[in-house]
This record gives sequence, C-alpha cells and structure tokens, in this order.
Amino acid sequence: MRKRLPSSFYNPITIAGAAIASISFGLILFLMLLETLATEPKPYMGIITFIILPGFLIIGLLLIAFGIYREHRFDLKGKHREHILPKLDLNDPKHRRAFIIFSVGTILLLVFSAFGSYEAYEFTDSVQFCGTICHKVMNPEYTAYQNSPHAHVACVKCHIGPGAGWFVRSKISGSYQVYSVLFNKYPRPIPTPIKNLRPAKETCEQCHWPNAFYYKMEKQKTYYLSDEKNSEMKLTLSINIGGGNQATGVTSGIHWHMNIANQITYIATDRARQVIPWVQVKSKDGKVTVYRSTDEKIPQSMITKDNMRVMDCIDCHNRPTHIYHPPSPAVNDAMASGLINPDLPYIKSISVQALEAGYTTKDIALDSIKYAIEEFYNLNYPDIASKDKNQIEQAVQQVQKIYSLNYFPEMNVSWKKFPNNIGHLYSPGCFRCHDGKHVSKDGKVISKSCNICHTIFSEQFGNQKPELSLTGVKYQHPIDIGDSWKEMECSDCHGPK
Repeated sequence: MRKRLPSSFYNPITIAGAAIASISFGLILFLMLLETLATEPKPYMGIITFIILPGFLIIGLLLIAFGIYREHRFDLKGKHREHILPKLDLNDPKHRRAFIIFSVGTILLLVFSAFGSYEAYEFTDSVQFCGTICHKVMNPEYTAYQNSPHAHVACVKCHIGPGAGWFVRSKISGSYQVYSVLFNKYPRPIPTPIKNLRPAKETCEQCHWPNAFYYKMEKQKTYYLSDEKNSEMKLTLSINIGGGNQATGVTSGIHWHMNIANQITYIATDRARQVIPWVQVKSKDGKVTVYRSTDEKIPQSMITKDNMRVMDCIDCHNRPTHIYHPPSPAVNDAMASGLINPDLPYIKSISVQALEAGYTTKDIALDSIKYAIEEFYNLNYPDIASKDKNQIEQAVQQVQKIYSLNYFPEMNVSWKKFPNNIGHLYSPGCFRCHDGKHVSKDGKVISKSCNICHTIFSEQFGNQKPELSLTGVKYQHPIDIGDSWKEMECSDCHGPK
C-alpha cells in the first residue's frame, strides 16, 4: 500500500497517539454539540469536555511527536546518520502532505485549546461548579443559596469580585479545597466566617451603596406561641436603618456603624466573632474612644494590631446568602402565609419539636417528622386527625420542606452552628456589643436601648385591640416572665440549647 506520509509516522507509538488524539477531539466536538442542544447545562459535561478530554488530546499529540522523534533516532543509528535533524523537503509530496496536516492540526489545537481554556475558566466560575461538583460538601451552602435573596448573584461576585488578583488567590485557595475533598479532609460543618474574605466595599458595595440607604423601613412580623391555640402576636415596627451621609440625609441609625463618618474597630476572642470584649470608635474629627466589656475580660496581650478588625458590612450581615433559619420563625412564616393551618392545635409546638429532634440522615428525618406529627394527632386529637387529614398532611409537607432547606445532618449543618448577627432573638447579634456592659474610661456605655435600632408602632395579641402609637409603644413579652426579659439576652431562651 502506498504510504501518504513519511515512514517515520508509521510506528505503534505514533499511531496510538493519533488514535487517542482523534478520539478525544471527536468526543470534544460531540459533547460540545450535546451541550449546545441541552435544555439545562450539566456541570460534569463541562468538566469532561473542557478539562479532561483536552488533556487526553494533548497526550495523544505528544505521543505522535515522540513516536516520530524515536523513529528518527533509529534512522540516525542506521543508514542516515548524516541527518542530525529531520529533513523537510516541501518538494516531496509526502513531506508536503505531512507538513500541511501537522500545521493545520496544530492551528486547530491552539484554537480549540484557547476556546477550551476559556470555557474551563468560565465553568470554574459558575454557580454549578461551586455548588454541585462537591455534592456532599457544598450541598448545604448551595441549597441555602438557591432560596436566598441573592439567588441570582453568581457565587464569584461575592467570594471573589472583580480583578485578576483575587481570582488568582481564589484558585490557589481552591487547590487546597480540592485536595480536602478528594482525601476527605474537610471539616463538618465548613467553618465560618471566612478569615480572608474580600472586604465588602469591593464586593457588596458594587450593588449596595451605603451612602444612599434610606432612613427608616417598616416591618411587620407575625409570631405564634407554642400553646394549644397557637396564640398569635403581631408586631409592626420601624427599623432605623440610617447610614447615608450628611449630604443625602440623616447619618444616625443602624448604618451609623458604616465607615462613612466613623470607623469602628473591634477584637473578637473567638473564631466565630460572637464574643467581642473590646471596641474602638474613631469619630470624624479623629477622636478615639475605647469600650471594654465588664463581663468578658480581654488580656492586654491580645490588644494588638493583628487581632484588630475594622468593622465591615459582613460583621452584621454575616448570612446574606447561606441562611439556615431557626425552626420557630420558619414555622411562623409558614403559618402566617397559610401553608400550615394555625387552627390545628399545638401545630407550632409539635412542628418545632419534630424539626429539632436530631437525626443522623435526611431520609430518617423526613420519615420521623411525618410520623411525629401524624401520631401526635392520632393519639391526642383523633377527631381532628380524621376530619382535617389533608391539613395535617399539608403541614407535614411544609415542615419537611423547612427541614430540607435548613438542616443537613450529614454535614452537621443547622442554624445552631451558623448564628445570624442580624437582630438578637436567636443569637447574640447586636448584643455582642450593645449589651449595656461595654464601658469607656470616661463612663460612656454602648447602649442597649431598643429604640436605637427600632421603634414598635403596634403590638397585638390575638383578636385583642392593638396598642398603637407613632412615637412607640412599650413592648410586652408574649409570656408573663416578669422583668426577666429586660435583664437577660433574648438568645438565652430562644437561641440554641
């Protein structure tokens, strides 16, 4: 048979390399076509198409070159020792044909490699890559993200932000994360906060602009007690957001903390930044005031620049996306929206108990929740169990949904491990500093007054006439515990047990 290429091409290594390269290239084209026609992008297809198969393609091409080089070396040991390098004669049809094939193949390889590299870069920045490649590890974060206010913001917008520098840093950090996943070295749960997270000014403030924050915001909340009637309480309050600057409005309120006119620096003695015994406030005129906790003493050796952190948006908004809701407010919201019928006796209590029972797997949890709720009504309210069977079934489904969105036993993830610093009901939150126990040398105290952050316009219990006042009503605890609630932190009762 007439050979259409130089004889050095006809060796087992080169032929094997050509086969590997051809098959890889064909599969890349085929998978690209499938991805184009697919209705939903498949993360693993992207990895195979743009990361794995190009590697095999390059290996095949290297084998082709090595086989040719090896044959040429053999020739040098025989009849054609005088040729140090392969001889290329474009007047020879075989050489010309080989040169054209090699040149066109190389150009195509470079084009597809560039395209594939870009696709690989794009894919590693995608939400699917962040959330679905490491199924077990990132499943809690990915699930919470999909049901968060930032569900349409790509992960990299917050975790990396614009610019090449932070992109490179993230990929270096990601290398260790890949190792941790492959060799099962990752902690359960994944600890937060992220120590070296990019400052919010370079990420969050690309969309949220503190200078233009509104002065106040009205909020309405419905709560249900854990008694037989699921007694209802409604609160209407004004949140004193504040912030902004003197040119656009009032600078008091919650966002007074922002580093616009003031700079706040603090030291936390725990990794989760829940214990803050030292706070420093630097005002616009340069005056510095230091507040120390009278409860949590901090050794002088800890008051160093390395331990100090300038307050950032994320110090309060620490769960902007990956939110794991406590059972009580999650059930409250479901009841207030009619997804769980408030007329079912003790439904608030039994739902929270079922969610908090503690389970080893999700499947066991969902089965146990169904059994606990249905068995409760079968034993205690058989008439209701029969008459309102559909309502009970709907309640079971909603409680199961709450569990699926907020509890991940395989990763030890729940609201208990991830406190939300907005508010103060289920974790210390604002009271980490605003506890009335942080005092300066001249006697100033970081206030614990409720009216700093919000004003309660209305409080209503059940069908009773609501108490109304535009200047604010005096808060009444829904359960009579005397004045204890004024002295204790809310999270002492409502927080993790």
